[in-house]
Amino acid sequence: MNPDETTTAHLQELRRGTVVLACLVRLRTPDYGYALLESLNGLGILVDANTLYPLLRRLEKQGLLTSEWNTDEARPRKFYRTSPTGDALAIALRSDWRRIDDALGGLTTDQAGGNGPADTTGADTTGTDTTGDAS
Repeated sequence: MNPDETTTAHLQELRRGTVVLACLVRLRTPDYGYALLESLNGLGILVDANTLYPLLRRLEKQGLLTSEWNTDEARPRKFYRTSPTGDALAIALRSDWRRIDDALGGLTTDQAGGNGPADTTGADTTGTDTTGDAS
């Protein structure tokens, strides 16, 4: 696997969970698959139709989405909506997302300062004698 393939594979892994969360949040307002696809892509959450439609079916099967057919228009469309269980999951995922983002932000800040990971022991890691012992 070359570096580009490695990066692509890791980016794909990162997106998988975020697409689930994005669908659960976005579908608090009912919508059909293609409109959801367009809105997510428009927001910069890139997802392929071959990924989205199976995901919607899986989330529905798990009870996280509900669906119903709208036959009012010439072309019947299946509208999805986040279920109460899906909404509870979205709240939990967003909370964890924020926790992880905060933690990553802390790592990034530490690295930008060039001090490495934050030292939580209170020990002096610079090699400087802070005891006042001149021996």
